[in-house]
Amino acid sequence: MRLCTTRPPASRTWTVELRPQPQGPRLVCAQCGLTPETLQGRTARSAALAHLARHARLSLLPQHLRTCQCHERGCRWHPRHRGCDGPLLLVLSREHGGRLWRLADICTACARAMKDACIVPDTTLTMPPAARRANRPVTAGRRPAGLEDVDRSLVRDMLSYLATSLPAGVSPQARLVALQCVLRATPDGRVRLPAGLIRGMGLLQPEGARQELADSGWLCQGSSAGDTADSRLTDPLFGGAGRRQRARAADWSLRVGHRHGGAGLTVAVRLVSLALAAHTPTGTTAGRAEADQVARRCGLPPKELISTLRLLAARQTITSWELASDSGDLTWRYASG
Repeated sequence: MRLCTTRPPASRTWTVELRPQPQGPRLVCAQCGLTPETLQGRTARSAALAHLARHARLSLLPQHLRTCQCHERGCRWHPRHRGCDGPLLLVLSREHGGRLWRLADICTACARAMKDACIVPDTTLTMPPAARRANRPVTAGRRPAGLEDVDRSLVRDMLSYLATSLPAGVSPQARLVALQCVLRATPDGRVRLPAGLIRGMGLLQPEGARQELADSGWLCQGSSAGDTADSRLTDPLFGGAGRRQRARAADWSLRVGHRHGGAGLTVAVRLVSLALAAHTPTGTTAGRAEADQVARRCGLPPKELISTLRLLAARQTITSWELASDSGDLTWRYASG
């Protein structure tokens, strides 16, 4: 008699719940059970994300061994759609107003159908060929083909991650600083932001933005030495690998901000301009995305997104835009050349 040696698909789903208690919320993990300590205030969200990050980093698998966990559970985490499709992604989702957090491998189709969810960039397991080539020495003045597409995709994913991990109500300028933080952080979550870089972002109150992130529990501010401020992310769930790739995406976002931002525009308008550029394929002048997703990634209500698009069109940052009433798809176009 032959023994069956086929292993069942590995389960890569981790769920934590923040259960209210008189002394403060307790973190309950479906794999670990109840944590002994109580949490206070905004630290509860950071503790939940950090706990999920530890599970993910201890359970790394090659891409070919990963399966869509949503499909394995009958696709109960989202409305019905046409079925699983596309590459597997590491997706963070939030339910019950932030009392339950889930991190799981999910296919692209299921991820798009989920609400209050974002892609956690996984540069170790899903680094595209262009990014691997980018880690080699490059002749000055030349960029490998397809590298800008990697930058755009990573900025999109990071904006989506921040839309879920940052508390509601965080200002646009704090979101721009947070974007630079997650793109420039070391694998252990530490961030060094030179004063020249912050000045180059053209923020009205850069220290106020960092303090806002610290007050929300998302960032721990450290000491400032010379022209550099040291900080640490409290929930570095985005993945610590691919640091050089993330740094290039950070530089790309700054260049786009200068190219499309323009003088006199508010930080919110500049953030929307960056989001549109990140959704526009390289070498084209037209882009498309779901309007509610663009608004969510910029931390704006839908009505404010519409007024921002009108302003960008009036300033000729984009030449035209259209919102489809039936599908909610937003399309826009830049001037050729």
